Amino acid sequence: MSKIKILEAGSAIDDRGEVIFANEFNMKKIKRFYIVSNHRTNFIRAWHGHKKENKYVMVLQGAALVCAVKIDNWKKPSKKNKIERIVLSEKKQKIMFIPKGYANGFKTLKSNTKIIFFSTSSTTQSLKDDFRFDYNYWNPWKINQR
Repeated sequence: MSKIKILEAGSAIDDRGEVIFANEFNMKKIKRFYIVSNHRTNFIRAWHGHKKENKYVMVLQGAALVCAVKIDNWKKPSKKNKIERIVLSEKKQKIMFIPKGYANGFKTLKSNTKIIFFSTSSTTQSLKDDFRFDYNYWNPWKINQR
């Protein structure tokens, strides 16, 4: 089974404007994308998993805590499963790869956050491979004070 991966992105700025790019992101298997935003900051959308679908996640605007957990049992997953946490931000662009076999979710950290998801499944395929768990089934949403 694949693991969570982070693809680095970059930007170039000059007197004309800014270009954001992710040259190592191969979109050959992507079938669709969608952009998600919440009506308020600190709102949580979770947990959504797939046995067959891979996803790539990138913040276009704002910042979000994005989490993923490998599912060991689709009917009743262990609450002790390791949770992968990463903050994605427009300030330092990265793409998070979430492989099949994981559930994912996110918490918006800034107002007007926009997140783009790239999927390897069509909408029809995804609906047949859709597993949902309560937003607090795993609870990695607390922000650690430093």
